[in-house]
Amino acid sequence: MISIKSALMLLSFAIVSLQGGTGYKIETRYPVPGNGGFDYVTIDSAARRLYLSHGTQVDVVDADNGKLVGTIPDTPGVHGIAIAPDFKHGFTSNGRENKVSMFDPATLQLIKKIDVGKGPDGIYYDPATKRVFTNNHGSHDITAIDAKTGEVVGTVKALGDGEQAIIAADGLIYVNSENTSDVVVFDPKSLEVKKRFPIGVAKTPTGLAYDAKTKRLFIGCRDEPKMVVMDATSGNVITSFPIGRGVDYAGFDPQAKLIFFSCGDGTLNIFREKSADQYEDAGAVKTQPSAKTMAFDPKTKKIFLSAAEYVETPPTPPATRPQRSIKPGSFVVLVVGK
Repeated sequence: MISIKSALMLLSFAIVSLQGGTGYKIETRYPVPGNGGFDYVTIDSAARRLYLSHGTQVDVVDADNGKLVGTIPDTPGVHGIAIAPDFKHGFTSNGRENKVSMFDPATLQLIKKIDVGKGPDGIYYDPATKRVFTNNHGSHDITAIDAKTGEVVGTVKALGDGEQAIIAADGLIYVNSENTSDVVVFDPKSLEVKKRFPIGVAKTPTGLAYDAKTKRLFIGCRDEPKMVVMDATSGNVITSFPIGRGVDYAGFDPQAKLIFFSCGDGTLNIFREKSADQYEDAGAVKTQPSAKTMAFDPKTKKIFLSAAEYVETPPTPPATRPQRSIKPGSFVVLVVGK
């Protein structure tokens, strides 16, 4: 028969496992007005602003108090937001109109719209080349944009649907290709694909993080749900761990050596990098179902996730699937910290 002391120890262990052995837990929730779907969260840590894709607009929130600063309207099917601080320009990927909105981060006013490939999704800025890149799912390529002028300068023939991307220590950009289950490596200056690394042990990669010191890629895969560690130089898979379902984004804290994966089943998986080839599961934080994307703030070490509640409507006719819709007024930002 188990003793009371042993039972309390097991209960304590279960609580730590649920909240994460790192001490991370949900600190607060900020409600954000409006309805509609959502995708990426982007933080401008220096300006203390959070950019939230939200239906046909981007909500801009103060990262420290959760107050709504303003909105960027007319971004149909917006997926992501990128900030180019060198030129004080911002960019949104508008998936339903095959365009990018270029805006002024100070006023949130539209500067111009830019035609890109079909179905722009992930979007990111490369400070070295001063270019913004959009991963286009409809045309299976990547559009390069001059961040100063907003002019398209070329296309990367990725031959896949790019998700999250990182800029490596060698200046190359690494992108998860969701439909081909490999990592595409391209030169952001020449726009030439240099390498393709098959993941092998799992499929449908979405979240991607990177340690510049150890040259390791941390890949979140949806099928089957795994965190995969890959050598960014050789493409060799080092190890893998199970994660939550519906992963969509990853982050890395280079000081604490912690790797984060946000999953749509309401799990924030956290792993610790002990060395280049040794890793441990540091526990998971229970967030909220639908909280699949995140932004890691390097200043405060906090993690911001967007989420909402869903309502299911019975199918018509009965043989079809039930329809899911977002519950009005349920959109929130979750703040996870220590």
